[in-house]
Amino acid sequence: MPTSPLLTLPGAVAAEAPDAGVAAHYGDPLREQRRLEAGEGFVDLSHRDVIRVIGPDRLSWLHSLTTQHLTELKPHEATLTLVLSPHGHIEHALYGVDDGEAFWAHVEPGEAPALVEFLDRMRFMLRVEVADVSADFAVVHEAGGDAPEGVLVRATEYGREVFLPRERLAAYGQEHAHPAGMWAYEALRIAAHRPRRGLETDHRTIVHELGLIDTAVHLDKGCYRGQETVARVHNLGRPPRRLVFLHLDGTQETLPAHGAPVELAGRQVGFVTSAARHHELGPIALALIKRNTAVDAELLAGGVPATQEIVVPA
Repeated sequence: MPTSPLLTLPGAVAAEAPDAGVAAHYGDPLREQRRLEAGEGFVDLSHRDVIRVIGPDRLSWLHSLTTQHLTELKPHEATLTLVLSPHGHIEHALYGVDDGEAFWAHVEPGEAPALVEFLDRMRFMLRVEVADVSADFAVVHEAGGDAPEGVLVRATEYGREVFLPRERLAAYGQEHAHPAGMWAYEALRIAAHRPRRGLETDHRTIVHELGLIDTAVHLDKGCYRGQETVARVHNLGRPPRRLVFLHLDGTQETLPAHGAPVELAGRQVGFVTSAARHHELGPIALALIKRNTAVDAELLAGGVPATQEIVVPA
């Protein structure tokens, strides 16, 4: 994905992988957080990939392949649906919306080609067409204000996501105030306990470990790839791991890196998935740990003392 033109805005500092190509911040990440929480400003998410599915069978087809109930999806209603492996592991997360003629979704940077390839293999004789339109469309998160005219909007409880023609991105940055970078966006995501594929997941993550049953999975729909694992763990309980929110010791200068070990009494019980500095909470993190780890246990996250806040019950 090419570098965003919004990196030319005053104060912009480029982010690193997995968010390379957009801004980490524009000079004051804590102030940027506060503005986003107040419903002001926008975040450049143009490094994320965008796919589009057209055709009269698109919703029933996606319904049969993914975790969410999509056959009755209303135009402009936001949805989050997952593509699972045959063993129930999370392979893709689609942040989607249908405009009445096409289903649009943004996914993690660089993941559209593999997703489109998979979906193309599953078309059979159905009336659908799938395309990676990342080169033509970009996503921008807006915390509030009036949405641009003539664009598709995916409204959520934490703001809205605009599918903007990429040729309009540079002008958008000039016309809208208060840009915020990925550091601010990620800090608010972590504080809200929202998992992100590729950070809160590894090759064996299942939906129950992340608490996605209520937001990304419909338990009363028909079969789809990975559904057997979802049903079995839901009925029997006891997923092997659980997502946890960590309050980190604020006296440490550095944040634990993604993948840093989470330890209890010298024994590794999990790993850090994301970490950030929050404008009110201080240093915070999400981690995947063994389900049976005591909920009141004090942990070390990448060597940093940490206390738990429950996200997924043990």
